[in-house]
Amino acid sequence: MTGLATGAGPPGPLGRAGPVVTGVGVLSAAGRGLTALTAAAVHGKAAFAPVTRFDVSGRRTTRAALLPDALPPDSVLPDSVLPDSVRPGAARRPTEPPAGAVPPAESVLDAIGQACHQAGLTPADHAALPVLLALHSDERTRVTATAVAAGLRASRGAPGVTRVYTGACVAAATAVADAAALVATGRHERVLVAAVHLVGPGVFAVFDAGRALARDGELRPFSAGRTGTLLGDAAAAVVVEAAAAADRRGATVLARLAGWGRSGDAHHVCRPEPDGTGVARAVEAALARAGVAPAEVGYVNANGTGSPLSDLAEARALRRVFGRHTDRLPVSSSKSVHGHALEASALLELAVTVGALESGLLPVNAGWLGPDPDVGLDLVLDGPRAARPAYALSLNSAFGGANTALLLAPG
Repeated sequence: MTGLATGAGPPGPLGRAGPVVTGVGVLSAAGRGLTALTAAAVHGKAAFAPVTRFDVSGRRTTRAALLPDALPPDSVLPDSVLPDSVRPGAARRPTEPPAGAVPPAESVLDAIGQACHQAGLTPADHAALPVLLALHSDERTRVTATAVAAGLRASRGAPGVTRVYTGACVAAATAVADAAALVATGRHERVLVAAVHLVGPGVFAVFDAGRALARDGELRPFSAGRTGTLLGDAAAAVVVEAAAAADRRGATVLARLAGWGRSGDAHHVCRPEPDGTGVARAVEAALARAGVAPAEVGYVNANGTGSPLSDLAEARALRRVFGRHTDRLPVSSSKSVHGHALEASALLELAVTVGALESGLLPVNAGWLGPDPDVGLDLVLDGPRAARPAYALSLNSAFGGANTALLLAPG
């Protein structure tokens, strides 16, 4: 982790000289690649289905959004790729826990390969590439990170994993903010951010026992009758690069990272601050960093977990920041299509937002039953909405009161 202090980043607007996204890779319940994910999101094609990966017969909820051709949840890289420290006989293998307990390194390495290929990175670019990796925090986190690092060295000549983020549902967004700061301050020309979380029996059981999962098997953000969230698989990666470096390489810019903000409200271990001030502070910080007025934002990919309390708090946060502009600010939660991927959610949703900016179609807020009079948002319903927003926000919140806001602009 030496030499990666990020600080708060430069004050004031970054303009077109700030960090850009030049590569995106993703595996989701919609399939492989950004095109498949964008198509599912903009048309509201929810990917929830009965869980067959492990036994859910004793659970209240039995549905999730899983990879259509998922690797075995306990699979690992071949021994020839793994370092000695995690080979049989040297330490516990990831196959020992129940199936699904360890995110497979292969999934995130696939997403990384997609992102690096799209960005057009050369072996020389990989040689000094910082890699920020978001993972679920448990006793096997180190094994997973080590396997990913070994795969990077073997397949791309990259030095390995620079930093691991385990900050729950804002882990990947925190990593993106750090990557943007590293690029914006000139410490690195480019940074790779990756994240993975595959649904396993342990986390599924905890969320089900805590009554956090939707009882009717549908994730209905901001809707009347919403009863909770649903989990989803995701492996995602993005290349964050200095605009000047991308220009020198002739790389295609997919989107600009115009601003980013973080906050912590510390209201409750799992309940959001009811008036939304924590989320609002994160949004305000992102707008201030970019030098963008609230009225310039044309789309919000909301955190929108389908939780009655969380969705209401987020709606209040948006009203607090955007005021009367809220009435004509399109909002949707792509979780309604791909599920809640916990530590990987923010990167998956960033990918959706990049896809929306590229396609000119705003994702549908799926699972809608009817209006909640306390929410009062301009939700994208029925079908994709054609729009070319100058700026789009991707929002995430986590247990413990952590909030992140990533502000994107078209490339």
